[in-house]
Amino acid sequence: MEKNANSLNWFEIPATDLGRAKSFYESIFGIEMYPMNMMEMEMAMFPAEPGSGKANGCLCKSAYHTPSQDGALVYLNANPDMAPVLGRIEAAGGKIVMPKTEIGPDIGHMAMFIDTEGNRVALHSQH
Repeated sequence: MEKNANSLNWFEIPATDLGRAKSFYESIFGIEMYPMNMMEMEMAMFPAEPGSGKANGCLCKSAYHTPSQDGALVYLNANPDMAPVLGRIEAAGGKIVMPKTEIGPDIGHMAMFIDTEGNRVALHSQH
């Protein structure tokens, strides 16, 4: 059995309005997300380096995906400092529910927000 480089392989953030969710995440991170349909799912992919072996994910609309503030919590990478991302959340239609908070000097900082679809999502950055 091959040893995994990290514990996260893939994530899907549920959306009821994929266009609205895509616009929100593109706005707060300053990225372009790529649409894709697979089986009965509409998706918008977060950018990734092909073949990097790093975990990645998407926004996903399907009968199996329901936005929620309960359950698993995904931490998105906001390095080197999450302040610019946090500064764009409310203007993009989200709500900050935990401000930037130090976890520990060697671990960095975290924050939580509710996205336009009603999902509770977290950020992590070193500074």
